Amino acid sequence: MADAIVDIVGPEDLPLIVQLYNQIFRPPRDLESFRRRFRGRYNILHLVARLGDRPVGFFLGFELKPTVFFAWFYGVAPEFRRQGIASQLMDAVHAWARENDYNSIRFECHNQHRPMLHLAIALGYDIVGIRWDPDRGDNLVLFEKALSG
Repeated sequence: MADAIVDIVGPEDLPLIVQLYNQIFRPPRDLESFRRRFRGRYNILHLVARLGDRPVGFFLGFELKPTVFFAWFYGVAPEFRRQGIASQLMDAVHAWARENDYNSIRFECHNQHRPMLHLAIALGYDIVGIRWDPDRGDNLVLFEKALSG
């Protein structure tokens, strides 16, 4: 089990997160597409997971509504998966959301991203629906977890 350091970073670190995103996901996105997504959003949270000095994972999220925080993207570089880093990122998000008075966290996941589906279930997320993603031509599974304590 890796012992990643998870830090809250600011918008100045978004280029690093975009670089990590493009190592993990397809199609690639540019910096401006992330900035557009964040326009008008509240409580934007950027996290970077590091092993030593090496960035190996990230999280991006924002307020969906006053009591619900939306986990927009989690990602861990392929060579660092199955070491608990995604769980550490999720734990950090849960702690931050509780501290900032959110009642629940919601995220969406494509059905083919099986490790993330398994992790969500293992961490107590409920499946609350599905929605069609016209950009990918596929369904997204909607997850939500109530934050207690």
